[in-house]
Amino acid sequence: MSLSQDTIRTVKSTAPVLARHGEAITQLFYHNMFKAHPELLNIFNGTNQKTGDQSRALAAAVYAYAANIDNLEALKSALERIAHKHANLNIQPEHYPIVGKYLLGAVAEVLGEAATDEILQSWAKAYEFLAQLFINLERDIYKRSIEQPGGWYGTREFHIARKVPESAVITSFYLEPVDGKPVASYKPGQFIGIYLKPEGQQYQKIRQYSLSCAPNGKSYRISVKRELGDGHSGLVSNYLHDKIKEGSIVKLSPPSGSFYLDMRCHSPVILISGGVGLTPMMSMFNSLIAEGQSREVRYIHSAINSRTHAFAKHIKNAAKQHNHIQSFLFYDQPEAQDRLHDYAGQMDLNTIREAIQLPDAHYYFCGPIGFMLIVKNTLQGWGVPEKHIHYEVFGPHKNL
Repeated sequence: MSLSQDTIRTVKSTAPVLARHGEAITQLFYHNMFKAHPELLNIFNGTNQKTGDQSRALAAAVYAYAANIDNLEALKSALERIAHKHANLNIQPEHYPIVGKYLLGAVAEVLGEAATDEILQSWAKAYEFLAQLFINLERDIYKRSIEQPGGWYGTREFHIARKVPESAVITSFYLEPVDGKPVASYKPGQFIGIYLKPEGQQYQKIRQYSLSCAPNGKSYRISVKRELGDGHSGLVSNYLHDKIKEGSIVKLSPPSGSFYLDMRCHSPVILISGGVGLTPMMSMFNSLIAEGQSREVRYIHSAINSRTHAFAKHIKNAAKQHNHIQSFLFYDQPEAQDRLHDYAGQMDLNTIREAIQLPDAHYYFCGPIGFMLIVKNTLQGWGVPEKHIHYEVFGPHKNL
């Protein structure tokens, strides 16, 4: 299937309209779709709906598609990232016609008379084309998950083998398969989906958490921050901290994700994290150690203080034991008893530039959006090539 030049021209010409009305369209789309198909709330993150994060992310994605419909190669990484998240949620081909119906309906309702038959027909063809792209990408992801040793399709039962507090706000959950068989490997930085049904909740909750240890073929580890919440967030993290005990059974989808460390590369690795953004970095860091790689590694982390900082001693000890590893720790508000940090105050990469701006280095970072914006702007200011800058956004993706 391919798109005609007339369809491409019509869709591309409507991109500015999408920029102006995108959020109104996506908000109406979600409202109408969930009203007609409440069962889909078992898949979609309700918190992201309430905060508007999902509507904004979808509006940005629709606009990007319209603006680049004549150059889809520019969207390759975005399409791959979305497909991995969809596969982790077990999205199926039959979901796409439902989404298309209500998305196009929202376009027609918001734009009114401006939504001519030509525009709606062009968008219907463009949506069908995009849906098929995702179906194909997700089919390949499912196929790879099933075919690899220890892999599976859909969800699989795991029990909590250990529950270990790592700081005042972060707890690790060690997950082992109930059937006792091997588990799928993964690329350092990827995530798994955990499927839960908290008491009193009408719908299933699915959350995606980065794997925080090196692959071992037998078990997984996720390290979850308790989100205190603002009236919307924190439901699942608090449920995990308070209700899920050692021995509890949960369901997991296979490891997935397009943000990961290339273990075949030999360039220096610079890992930068803020807060709980350290979780994918721990998988990368531990994998580099486990495989005995000797390439230069720098780990920079920013935390409030030692009470909130997980894995601090592990990082420091590893740096002492390996000459090719250095760590740099910033505490925003260090307490009197804190001794592990190297710098007090907010992280400033310029203070350690000489140590971390290494030839041909690749930079991986994760943390709060504001934190990542500063990191990316700093790296760009140093002239680091875009292809050497890699980051992960927790929740609906945002381009920095």
